[in-house]
Amino acid sequence: MSTVLDALYAQVQPAPVPVFSLTERDRRREGEDLPTIPVMGYELTANEAAAALFETAADELAVPVPDTDTLYDALNGAVRTLGPAGIAQVTEQFEGLPAEEFFEVADCRRFAYRLALSFWYAGARSRPMTAGEIGVAVYLSSLNRYRMADFRELPRRKLLLARAIHEGVTAVPTETLIRLGAVMSGELGGLDRDRDREWLYKQALPDYHRRRFAFDLVRWNREQPAPLIVRPDSGGYLVGLTPPPGPDGKWLRTMRAEW
Repeated sequence: MSTVLDALYAQVQPAPVPVFSLTERDRRREGEDLPTIPVMGYELTANEAAAALFETAADELAVPVPDTDTLYDALNGAVRTLGPAGIAQVTEQFEGLPAEEFFEVADCRRFAYRLALSFWYAGARSRPMTAGEIGVAVYLSSLNRYRMADFRELPRRKLLLARAIHEGVTAVPTETLIRLGAVMSGELGGLDRDRDREWLYKQALPDYHRRRFAFDLVRWNREQPAPLIVRPDSGGYLVGLTPPPGPDGKWLRTMRAEW
């Protein structure tokens, strides 16, 4: 990282926060890929949560895409309505419903997956990285810029991209990655742009063609995993583990941060 960029990043460094051990706070039980979702004294699996949401709130959650707090409120309501016996009953029925035929099934499974990711760590909330954040990571990495068609022909492209993402997320403070990612999503993803933050963005990521390459490389590529962004209750942000794919076998690739 250049001296100029180090000086820029120093201006946006967050205040020190208490040490938060991700390893010690991982809520997954031994042998499980996803953590359970704590709600009203129960620990629901992602499948149980999806079934409960489908039974009680599928229509209300359809449009617009809800934030995670809204999903969690809906799940609390579902647990109050169904109770443990009711959840067990609807889960058995829900497991056999094909997502290809009922979009509400796919939606509720995706919502429950988001909730499970959110509760990955005790004492924190987590979410997938946005397309902008991953694009920034790729930009900051040493990955060469290719024509998109040429990159898709590379035999080790997935490994190259995975290394680039890892290199980029460790190149800057997580708060800075989030800040730059929000502007990239605004510039290249059609969202509202954060003009107050563009001074750092244009200094840190000055090459438009490389910005476009990095963003386009990951925006629609939901087969490439990326780590979680973690927000401890004590403050600050961290980069967490890479979660398993969602219920459709792919990773979420949002434009906005879905806390």
